[in-house]
Amino acid sequence: MGSADETMFENGYPVPQDPVHNAWYTAFFIENHIDHIAYKDVAAPEQIRFMVVLAPEQRYYPCSDKMFSAIMARQKPSFLLRRYDQALEKILALIEAKIEDPWEREFLESLIRTKFEHETRDGMMIPSRLEKRLLKIFLDRTQIVDPLMDEKAVRNLRVRRLLESQSFSTALNRFEMDSSCPAPHTLESIRASANNTQLTRLLALLSAPALWEQDRDFSVEELEQIMARPLGGEGLDEFMRLLTPERCDFGLYTVNPIKVLWLIDESGEALIDLYIIRFLAGMGHKMMVCFKKGPLYTKADFADTKEDPSLAAILAGARFVQDAAIAKNDLVALLKKDIHILAFTDGSMEDINLSVATTTFSRFFKEADLVVARGPAQRRRFFETSFRFTRDIISIMRDEDISVSVAYKPKHPDAVKFSHHELEKRAAAIIGQMNDAKKKGMTVVFYSGIVGSIPGKTQVAKQIMTTFVNHLRQQSDDTFIINPSEYFEQGMDADDLMYMWEMVQRSGLIDIWRFQTYEDIVASFALLNKKVPPEWVGKDSTFSTGCTKEMRIAREVAAQNPEMQIIGPPEAKFYRRGEYGVGSFYDTRLSQGG
Repeated sequence: MGSADETMFENGYPVPQDPVHNAWYTAFFIENHIDHIAYKDVAAPEQIRFMVVLAPEQRYYPCSDKMFSAIMARQKPSFLLRRYDQALEKILALIEAKIEDPWEREFLESLIRTKFEHETRDGMMIPSRLEKRLLKIFLDRTQIVDPLMDEKAVRNLRVRRLLESQSFSTALNRFEMDSSCPAPHTLESIRASANNTQLTRLLALLSAPALWEQDRDFSVEELEQIMARPLGGEGLDEFMRLLTPERCDFGLYTVNPIKVLWLIDESGEALIDLYIIRFLAGMGHKMMVCFKKGPLYTKADFADTKEDPSLAAILAGARFVQDAAIAKNDLVALLKKDIHILAFTDGSMEDINLSVATTTFSRFFKEADLVVARGPAQRRRFFETSFRFTRDIISIMRDEDISVSVAYKPKHPDAVKFSHHELEKRAAAIIGQMNDAKKKGMTVVFYSGIVGSIPGKTQVAKQIMTTFVNHLRQQSDDTFIINPSEYFEQGMDADDLMYMWEMVQRSGLIDIWRFQTYEDIVASFALLNKKVPPEWVGKDSTFSTGCTKEMRIAREVAAQNPEMQIIGPPEAKFYRRGEYGVGSFYDTRLSQGG
């Protein structure tokens, strides 16, 4: 089975080839409820690839390589058992603190211990998944909505009073010349220096738990001492680069605004996080702030943003995204608005787990330029793993040696990001070609067909689509036929393509919108001198959820442009399918009642 000492891999644990090992490997995902086939609320592989760069057959696991290697080796090492015990001790302490009735307390403790023994018997469970299950039993049995709501509110209130105090304002804005550094001599350099100084002082506050654990006022001198604590880690310079001014036209300096996904952690310090977030938003950065869906001990959650006055106050003016499955177009429209702080939830009640994150979270992750992960649990998830991610990751956490540690993990070199500006530019270029064709008196035809609705056959789909479109071009004079498969670029997913093509499709320049029929597919294989393979028999564009979405768009366009013709399979056949898969070219499941 391997050794638990084999704890770092090139990019995730290699898929086992022998059947026994592969069965244990597969059972791990099923038992932890992170197998998409067994549990449909688990993110599909295409959605995971929004965030993690994976080989075709590779699977993402939400734990460190060390943890996963130990589970695969079936060794139950001491560090795994210790993490299990910590999860048990945490929930038993909560029961002791919150349940007064002796019978109910003893019952819950016994129930939790029984569940604990069952879940940890074979050493297959990820400790954070165990913690979630034990906490859920407590919440379900007691019907307590948030057992530590008051404790979290007190923490947040202490920090709110601090941030609103004159002592804090004085300490944060104290100006001192550093004789070891050259003095800034321009307004731009003064501004940049002030921004850097304030940000480092704010980050240093995260090193002082007393700020949210002690109910007292802090003097200017105490705060200055905290703010002067050293920051360290190889990611500090990369994080500070956000504030580095760049020279632009007319000799001015400007900060290049970026989109930052900030993963909030514990209550209390969350107020300091949000103060930093507001600070960066004030500089023009787009801040996307993620909370837990529901209670996870003292971690800040999405309900707190409405129920806790301290969180609600510091988030005043932010846009709250409630939709757990926001569409690509809606998210892009939201990001284009003059809103600098967006708040939402990852949809989970456990340490960050990309396998169970919502569609909305994965799309925010994909749109981000930088991800900031807060706290030790998130440090483990992103840094104690060989998985490489599609975005740069910054981790910020307290450190006993240097007060606050800032770590940096660059995105995978193969990660490709198509910004909405780039996609809009590509769409505009295609629309320009359509305009030129119309000026020449040509008929503009758009051809919609299967690209990836048959898993593993994307290249074949592109080949038969191109073969048939070329056949149409040879048959027809004065026609400009658009074959979407010819515009595909490596790294594009269905979200990117649908966003780009919808702009083209709604341009009002299409004369004929043709949807692929089974007869088209038969003709394509005949042109290739091949028989129709069994997986293609009976298929047409109604098999594609992407084409289903395009048929809806076609009907809306036709309502505005009655002269446009729609050719293809019967329209009713399209509506058996739902929305296209997240990041996927296919989704073969029929809609309910279809």
